[in-house]
Amino acid sequence: MVLLRLTSVFGPAMVLWPLFLGAQTQPELAGILERLDRLERENRALTEEVRALRAKVDASGGSETPPPADGQAVPANTPASPGATLEDKVEIQGQRIDELAQTKVEASQRFPIRITGMALFNAFENSRQAGAAEYPVTASAPGASTAGATLRQTIVGLEYRGPETLWGGNVHGTVYMDLAAGAANAAVRLRTGSIEIDWKNRSLMAGIEKPIFNPREPSSLAQVAVSPLTGTGNLWLWLPQVRFEQDVSFASGTGLRAQLGVIQTREAGPYAGTNFTGTVAPARPGLEGRFEFFHRLDDDRRLEIAPGFHTSETHVAGQSVPSNIFSVDWFFNPWRRVELTGAFYTGQNVAPLGEGYQQGFGVYYGHRIDVVGSRGGWGQLTIHTLPRLDFHFFTGQQDDNNRDLIAGGIGKNLLFGGNLYYHLAPNVILAWETTQLRTTYIGQGMRINNHYDLALAYLF
Repeated sequence: MVLLRLTSVFGPAMVLWPLFLGAQTQPELAGILERLDRLERENRALTEEVRALRAKVDASGGSETPPPADGQAVPANTPASPGATLEDKVEIQGQRIDELAQTKVEASQRFPIRITGMALFNAFENSRQAGAAEYPVTASAPGASTAGATLRQTIVGLEYRGPETLWGGNVHGTVYMDLAAGAANAAVRLRTGSIEIDWKNRSLMAGIEKPIFNPREPSSLAQVAVSPLTGTGNLWLWLPQVRFEQDVSFASGTGLRAQLGVIQTREAGPYAGTNFTGTVAPARPGLEGRFEFFHRLDDDRRLEIAPGFHTSETHVAGQSVPSNIFSVDWFFNPWRRVELTGAFYTGQNVAPLGEGYQQGFGVYYGHRIDVVGSRGGWGQLTIHTLPRLDFHFFTGQQDDNNRDLIAGGIGKNLLFGGNLYYHLAPNVILAWETTQLRTTYIGQGMRINNHYDLALAYLF
């Protein structure tokens, strides 16, 4: 009975439905279909956005959280859930910006600056021929042994980055200072600093750094106020300079790094024992270069070897004393845990580039100048044993020509020793170093100093 009633009601409508469709115009049907297609596309786009938001939440390690109660702030470290409103997201980002503003170091020009350096404590002992120095660079006349402790070798540095400059170059640089100038409680001393512009295959640097031809140095936490092996083969004196660098690639992992620059030397007078008391120009320009050939054997091993040169003139008593040096330095790790580094030089008048004892030239009878020839270098073997333990074994020597010196001059200065670094933490190093310094004086024999040092460094 019910079925008959429904048929009587809807039957005419079902019969007339095709006629109703036929009454619709073709443009109206096209409009309906277009709206349906647009709704379907929007639905797919919304689905993709939801999936993307869920992927971001999963990648950040967060989880969807219920919306906060009325008047309760959203924690700044909680990722916004896909269902969060725009106001919630803006509030979260604002709180994160406020947190960064409380912790960052910012320059006046709104570019980032990073504080870096090393807090270094040294406890040391020297044998009898140390000359009262904390870390002697020559063995001197016999005297009492010395011992002590210091924080003077602590280093504080700033690293900064600026905007892009000419032709897309990136500006960056550093400034490093320590407390090792003069007396034990001396003020801060500038060590090195630079302003550098890097392009894809070249760079330009202006600042105070090691000589261009000798950028490497041994590893030591005992001798930091001056470069390790000062006076025994490492010509390191920090000098003002402008340097241009060009990289050339020959093949994958093989190439050349060429450096050429102008430096300002720090001139010293004639070595002790000569009779000149006139004037010496305190600084002179010099030309330096270095050409490093490198080859990567695999992901863990590489070979680097670099010849270099220095040329300048010392002006003294109206005369010019040449300073010409040829050098070569190297790095090679034949095995993943073993490294060989070092440098060698030969030339004359090396005093403007080294510190310790100065024997660049001598003046005799008030007018005759003799240039002192010199050769030397250093080498280091590094062994990475355990993940936290490294060993460094090194030696260095400076050998000046005896025929260019008078009695009492230093004919040879030799040091050898080693140290171990144990990483108490990734940025905390405990180190023990033992070295022996042998200084040979012309006509006076050899003097020996033994140095022992326990260091604790915190890198920041």
